[in-house]
Amino acid sequence: MLRSRGNPGDPNAECNRESAPRVVAYGLGSGLFSGFFGIGGGFLIVPGLVASTGMSMLMAVGTSLVAVTAFGLTTAINYAFSSLIDWPLAIVFIAGGMAGSLLGTRLAGRLGETTGRLTTVFAALIFAVAIYMLWRSASVIVPTLFV
Repeated sequence: MLRSRGNPGDPNAECNRESAPRVVAYGLGSGLFSGFFGIGGGFLIVPGLVASTGMSMLMAVGTSLVAVTAFGLTTAINYAFSSLIDWPLAIVFIAGGMAGSLLGTRLAGRLGETTGRLTTVFAALIFAVAIYMLWRSASVIVPTLFV
């Protein structure tokens, strides 16, 4: 993603016969890693959509949000029927998430794609999350090696 900064993407990108195998492969990989590691699908879906279709970053973000909403809604309904939801906590978190989404959408629009700043910020955030996860994993694994 860092190499393609400033590339506005293909405004006519779509899933067709040529790109479908790549889209399915990236989708499978995103789902596998998301399910196995418990990491947010958006962090994996957005780069996968950009890489597999050549679409713009903003279009990939929007497409990812629709996909994640469908997956999340299905899972949320299952958890709700299983009585595994802390409703007051969920409502407060949803309210904060909605406010943050409105701010994030405005910020993404301001950063723009043509300059590559949005892609750079997204890539930097992915690196930051990866470093944090490695640090947290190491803080748990390394002490047990010396026991």
